[in-house]
Amino acid sequence: MRTFCLIALLAAAPAAPALADIVVRDDSGQTVHLVQPARRIVSLSPHITENLFAIGAGERVVGTVDFSNYPEAAKAIPRVGGYEKVDLEAVAALRPDLVIAWESGNIASHVAKLKAIGLPVLLTDSKRIEDVPADLERLGEVTGAHDRARAVAAAFRDRLAALRSRYSARPRVATFYEVWNQPLMTVGGGQIISDALHLCGGDNVFGGLRQMAAQVSVEAVLAVNPEAIVASGMGDARPEWLDDWRRWPALTAVARDNLFFVPPDHLQRNTPRILDGIERLCVHLETARMRRPAQPGTK
Repeated sequence: MRTFCLIALLAAAPAAPALADIVVRDDSGQTVHLVQPARRIVSLSPHITENLFAIGAGERVVGTVDFSNYPEAAKAIPRVGGYEKVDLEAVAALRPDLVIAWESGNIASHVAKLKAIGLPVLLTDSKRIEDVPADLERLGEVTGAHDRARAVAAAFRDRLAALRSRYSARPRVATFYEVWNQPLMTVGGGQIISDALHLCGGDNVFGGLRQMAAQVSVEAVLAVNPEAIVASGMGDARPEWLDDWRRWPALTAVARDNLFFVPPDHLQRNTPRILDGIERLCVHLETARMRRPAQPGTK
């Protein structure tokens, strides 16, 4: 019955011409065809919504998911559920000419159902920092916002190069990135945050893990004895649980007061704002270097 309703909603939409004028390949390797720049977009992730606004196409987003809170205008966009639980009928009711999904975050079966009822779906999935500007440029292709997207992407690459030049060759800092405290969560080596740590001259102490997000034990953290601990949490305020590590005063990060915070939206969203988070992260790791005990023979 639900599938019938979805098809019925789409049946009322105008028929599309047979040939597409816009052809792009998404991050799943699939080709997406559009007959014209997308005018009614449903975004299935907060970072996708933010990127569309960044390139000047935010007014075309007719539906998005929970936590799409940046910029301020994004808060007024109708919701179609969360990125892990999308209301497919709500998506179809908006009659989008393009759905943009997050390959690593959205449920694959939801994406498959949207495709099955005839909706064009573009899958994005930036695995490395360098992927973000390319993603912005591709969004420019499907929305027709080419010039703005290229300008934003160029500015991103310039700033990224400057950060890399300044910090990537600095002495390494063994770092534990704490996504959450209960359960204790971190990121593996393939996650973009691990890439950010490396750019700042940091080494993810759990970089050998294959999972993007992984649960670890307190004992495992104590065993690797990080020089710095960086936490995110849920908002712009430093999480109180970051100070729970002070129960282990022998831990190097605690002994040197290297318990740092970076707002999650500035480091966990693959948008231009990730460079703000990276810059703050790099400054924190530079602080950790400054707090190292002086070596014999040095002043």
